[in-house]
Amino acid sequence: MAKTLTQTLNSTKPPTRLLDNPFIRDYGMVFVLLLLGGLFSLLTLKDQHPTGEDAGRQVADSIIARSGPQARVLIVTRDTAEDLLFSAAAAKQLERVGVKVLASVNGTATDARQAIEGILAQSGEIDAIAANDVTSKWTVYDRYSSVGSAKCVVPASYTWPDFLKVSNLLGVANQTAIYALIAIGMTMVIITGGIDLSVGSLVALSSVTAAILIRDVAGGPQASAPAVILAGVAGIGCCALAGAFNGFMVTAFQIPPFIVSLGMMMMASGLSFRLSAGRSIPELPNSFFWLGRGVTLGIPHPILLMILLYAIAHVVMSRTVFGRYVYAIGGNPEAARLSGVPVKRILLLVYTLCGALAGLGGIVLTSQLSAGDPKFGLMYELEVIAAVVVGGTSLMGGRGKVFGTLIGAFIIAVIKNGMNLTDVDPFNQKIVLGAVLMVAVLLDTLKRRGTHV
Repeated sequence: MAKTLTQTLNSTKPPTRLLDNPFIRDYGMVFVLLLLGGLFSLLTLKDQHPTGEDAGRQVADSIIARSGPQARVLIVTRDTAEDLLFSAAAAKQLERVGVKVLASVNGTATDARQAIEGILAQSGEIDAIAANDVTSKWTVYDRYSSVGSAKCVVPASYTWPDFLKVSNLLGVANQTAIYALIAIGMTMVIITGGIDLSVGSLVALSSVTAAILIRDVAGGPQASAPAVILAGVAGIGCCALAGAFNGFMVTAFQIPPFIVSLGMMMMASGLSFRLSAGRSIPELPNSFFWLGRGVTLGIPHPILLMILLYAIAHVVMSRTVFGRYVYAIGGNPEAARLSGVPVKRILLLVYTLCGALAGLGGIVLTSQLSAGDPKFGLMYELEVIAAVVVGGTSLMGGRGKVFGTLIGAFIIAVIKNGMNLTDVDPFNQKIVLGAVLMVAVLLDTLKRRGTHV
């Protein structure tokens, strides 16, 4: 059948608003994230002074090339993890070719002075000092005419942004992982047109529940790995039940989600403090820390968990009947009901999933910080909602993507990290983050009203 003139015009008419452009709508937030990364990279560009194993080997090779295998070397670093790696790598590289390492100092300038005096007292000579940028600037070497700071050999510096350091990027992702995990469930809730203010308190409830079970039932620091897993599952299950209760109150009695979740927020927080007597619970086994502090292939486990769950959530929301039902309910719940969508069951499941993911966030946070605590999760609900909204999910429901939420979480994390690196005042940071949230809501409002932007 031939198209009508109106259909033809509508099918060929280009978007009249920038926000209606499919490319901008789907990938605009990615460009914002890349733009922020580029901005903070420029603002944090500075000279970098290497440390760690590679720097230690580099200094050792420089000493060998300058003084030969007959050199007598003193290694001076601070007592930090990176400096200890530097010291060990330098010593190994030097000794491999027969260079004599007189001493390895891992401490303060006073420790370096004592080491130098001990070597000189034995009529020894120091041909070179393997140091990093910090320890090479100590004035202790110039106190001895036969030593001097000129004998310090340091790694070659280079120019690179602090923001783009691998350690910083991994740190940003690791800190974002918990918010991002909780935000998966919050995205589903907001797409249905609801809200869940209880997720922060559920983080604390999950943390306290798991920690108490490990301490009082599983044997505390001696708890076995299966017992630790069961305690974690119990903490998550407790929060899933709280989420199910939220969903039941919303669907069975049509109580506004804001009120229901506000009440649950207060109840879960009070229960957390009651169960723990207001105290932290540190009696946890080392096996419990694998989830929050473990590393595989150089990537922290919370990041790997975040990637896995977002991949699953993306498939669920974009490729399954459940995902289509969630969007249908958010678009028009009455129309969805008349179309055969089991609205109440879907809403109950969405709130249950949101509670369970908040519980999972609490378990990961407990594993990271090595203790259960009723104060965990404070204000997390605001951070999570901000990530969802900045990621493009409409507070009116019916529109949003899980992938957008992940980008939104990283946008907020990058802004916070960039402001910290550039020494922005903490009070000004709050103003900036609040403005970012307001702009995100404004853009969503303009899209819904049809304003030309």
